[in-house]
Amino acid sequence: MLFDTVILFGTLVTENDVVEADLGIHNGKIVAICEPGTIKAGSAKIIDAKGLHIFPGLIDVHVHFNEPGRDNWEGLETGSQSLAAGGITTFFDMPLNSNPPTTTKERYLEKQQVANEKSIVDYRLWGGLVPDNIENLTELHEEGAIGFKAFMSECGTDDFRYADNNTLIQGMEKIAELNSILALHAESNEMINYLTEKAKKEQRLSIRDYCNSRPILSELEAVERVLRYAELTGCKLHIVHVSSKKVIDRIKEAKEEGIDVTAETCPHYLCLSIEEFEEIGPAAKCAPPLREREEVELLWQALKNGDIDIISSDHSPSPPELKAQGEHIFDVWGGIAGCQNTLHALLTEGYHNRAVSLSKIAEVTALQPAKRFGLYPNKGSIRIGSDADLTIINLNEKFVLKAEDLKYRHKLSPYVGKNFIGKTLYTFSRGVCVFEDFKSKTNV
Repeated sequence: MLFDTVILFGTLVTENDVVEADLGIHNGKIVAICEPGTIKAGSAKIIDAKGLHIFPGLIDVHVHFNEPGRDNWEGLETGSQSLAAGGITTFFDMPLNSNPPTTTKERYLEKQQVANEKSIVDYRLWGGLVPDNIENLTELHEEGAIGFKAFMSECGTDDFRYADNNTLIQGMEKIAELNSILALHAESNEMINYLTEKAKKEQRLSIRDYCNSRPILSELEAVERVLRYAELTGCKLHIVHVSSKKVIDRIKEAKEEGIDVTAETCPHYLCLSIEEFEEIGPAAKCAPPLREREEVELLWQALKNGDIDIISSDHSPSPPELKAQGEHIFDVWGGIAGCQNTLHALLTEGYHNRAVSLSKIAEVTALQPAKRFGLYPNKGSIRIGSDADLTIINLNEKFVLKAEDLKYRHKLSPYVGKNFIGKTLYTFSRGVCVFEDFKSKTNV
C-alpha cells in the first residue's frame, strides 16, 4: 500500500476508545489503521508519535472571522492559522460580523471566494436570517450554506438586525422546508434592554452589573419561545453558546418531547466565571456573559452526563480599541477571542482537572459536530476512508499562553497568562500538515 505520510506508535482518541496504532495517509484520506509498529512506510513521510495522542481534527461550528468587510478585526488567513495551531481542521464562519453580512447569494459567493484563497483548513459558511431576507434563504441553501444564524437580541452591530417573532416563525418554516437548520443566539431582547437601561440609569456600571443585565432568565425565555416555534414549524434548531445548565436542562426536556434541537457551549463558560471576568477585564466580556462559579461546575456536570452536544469557541475578536474600557463595561465590545485554545482548555480543565474522558472531548468537538451538520463520516472521527483531519497532542506538556503565541490578528485573549496542560504538536487537514510546533517537538 502506498502512503504519503505514516504516523507511527500514536495513541488514537476515538469517540469510543483510546488505542495505540499506526496510521497511514494517502491522497488526503486515512487508508490504514494497524497494530503499532506494523506499517511499512516506504518513501512516505514518517512521524514518530510514540507517547503522543492523536485526536480527530476538531470542528468549530461557531467562529466570526469578519471577512470581507471587517478583516481588520480578524480575517480568514489569521483565523484559520489560529485554528490550525489549536488542532481545529474545519470551521463554520458566521454571517456576521462580515460587512455586509452573508444574507444573500452574492455575499455568500464573495465570502466563499475569499475563504478559498486564504483559509488553510476546511470551512463551511453560515447564511443569515434577518428581517426581510426570507426570500434569499433558498438560494443560500442551494449555494451550500451549512445552515442559518439568527439573533433574538441585538448583536452589537447595525448591519445584522435581530429577528423579531414574525421573522423567526416565517424563517423557520422556510428552513424546515429546506431541511436545513437554524442556529440561535437565544437571549430576550426586551429583558436585556429593560435591565440595561435600568442599570445605566441607576449608575450600576460594574462588570457584575453587566452580567446581571443579561441573566440566565433571559436565555431561558428566549429558548422557551423558539422551542415552541420549532414545535410549530418542524425546524431543526441549534442553540449556540449556552451559559447555564438550567438552559441545557430545558433543551434536554425538549429533545425528550421530540423537538430536533442541539445545545452548544463554549470553553469560556467552562473555564471562566464572573470572578475571573472581574480580574481579566474587558477581554473576557461576551454575551451571554460569564456566570457564577457554581454555574461553571454545573456545566461540567452536564457535559459528563452527555447533555451538551457540541463545544465550539464562538471566537469573536475585535480591534483592541473596541476592548478599551471607555466609560464603563457596557460600552465595551462583547466578544471573546479563543479558538486557538479550545482543545487546550478542555484538556486542562476537563481531562486533567475533572477526569472528563478523552473520548468525550473528541465526541463533542469532532464527532457530534460532524454528525449534526452532515459531514460524517468524512469528518469527525478517525476511521479508514475518512479525511485525514488529525491533531497530534502531547497530553502532558505544560505551557503558559503568551500573547506572542497567538496567531490572531490582534494578540488579545482572556486566556493569555493561563497555565495549560496539553500541547498541539501537529495538525493535518486532509493529509496536509498545516501546523507544526518545532519548539515543543524537540522536548518529546
